[in-house]
Amino acid sequence: MLVEKVMTPSEKLVKVSPMATVREALQLMKENSVRSVVVEKSSTGGAYGLITFKNILQSIVSEDGDIDLLNVYDIASTPAISVSSQLGVKYAAKMMVQNSIKRLLILDNNELQGILTMTDIIGSLMDSMDE
Repeated sequence: MLVEKVMTPSEKLVKVSPMATVREALQLMKENSVRSVVVEKSSTGGAYGLITFKNILQSIVSEDGDIDLLNVYDIASTPAISVSSQLGVKYAAKMMVQNSIKRLLILDNNELQGILTMTDIIGSLMDSMDE
């Protein structure tokens, strides 16, 4: 099974500008009940990023950060780890486990296609058990 069959498509993702404040990103997370937001690329050849609860907590603790003074680009994981939508799910899952990551951005030709989370993979596995 390919990643494209299991991923959450880009239309459903919450996105934020790299210039937004961390408070704005946190507000988007709260409003949309998500644990991460995609950081938009700043130019055609730029890289997408990801900001998670973990990034926010690390920045507040390590830098004694003020979420109103920090911008998203200061703390986001950019470039985010990504794979193609045409990759087999088992390889994406292996990559996630080996690198201790919970989310992969799905990019084709440096354009955002979606996100793959451990929850997506486990959900797919559980659905296939019912068949």
